[in-house]
Amino acid sequence: MEYKKLEMARKKKIALVAHDNKKHELLEWAKFNRDLLAQHELYATGTTGRLLEQELDLRSSNSRAGH
Repeated sequence: MEYKKLEMARKKKIALVAHDNKKHELLEWAKFNRDLLAQHELYATGTTGRLLEQELDLRSSNSRAGH
C-alpha cells in the first residue's frame, strides 16, 4: 500500500475527548503530537481541557469550564 503525506494548509479545529480511564493515554498521545496540536484550534471537555493545559500548556476552548 502506498502512503501519501498530506500537508495541512490551514488551521484545523480538533476535538479531544477521552473517557476517564483513557485520559492518560490521550495525554501521552497529545504530548507526542504537542507541537502539531499547538498550531490548531483545540476543543476539549472540561477535565480533559484542564489536563491538556496543566500538563502540556495547550489551551482548548473549554479548558476553563467550571471555573
